[in-house]
Amino acid sequence: MNGWIRNAMTQYFYSTGRGSSAYKKFCNPTPLEWGTYLARWGKFHSVGSNVYINCGCNVTDPTLVRIGSNVGLSDCTLIGHDGVVALIEICYGKHLDSVGYIDIRDNSFVGHGAIVMPRVTIGPNSVVAAGSVVTKDVLPGTVVGGNPAKFICTTEELINRVEARCNAYPWIEMVKNRNGAYDPTVEPALARQRSEYFFGDGSNG
Repeated sequence: MNGWIRNAMTQYFYSTGRGSSAYKKFCNPTPLEWGTYLARWGKFHSVGSNVYINCGCNVTDPTLVRIGSNVGLSDCTLIGHDGVVALIEICYGKHLDSVGYIDIRDNSFVGHGAIVMPRVTIGPNSVVAAGSVVTKDVLPGTVVGGNPAKFICTTEELINRVEARCNAYPWIEMVKNRNGAYDPTVEPALARQRSEYFFGDGSNG
């Protein structure tokens, strides 16, 4: 899609809040763009600044979700209600309302495939690992993972581990000098070096 057409469509969707599905399909917004759109039109309780939300993120009850600043949500699921109340009403005649908040504090990340259940606070500076099922609060500055999610390490320890691993990569200087977390001007060269480093010959076979 031509840049000016995409920009015009993005401006229309962002200014009107209409056509969210069309926006995702035709404009393929970045996580920051989609997060900015949802901050305005997603009907969340509140959203801070600099929020990254993947288009595959599923939020069942956005009005029950509060998101802080500098938060990243991968293709995860945030569940704000328990649908079993419908069955209870039909089978047992009890009229119940099983809902709960989800509070994601500043500087946190929820990984791919993770599920966050109702009545959970994800503390600031924390990480939820991919594939986790979060059923209770995540303490500030911690990394959790598994089903149910449990403490793995502190966020500081995670950063130190990742940094130590990355320092061995021959392309680390390229990463340090690129423009942002994804720079299309250097990605092809990064892809080649990664393939050669991990697989030996740069081939996909």
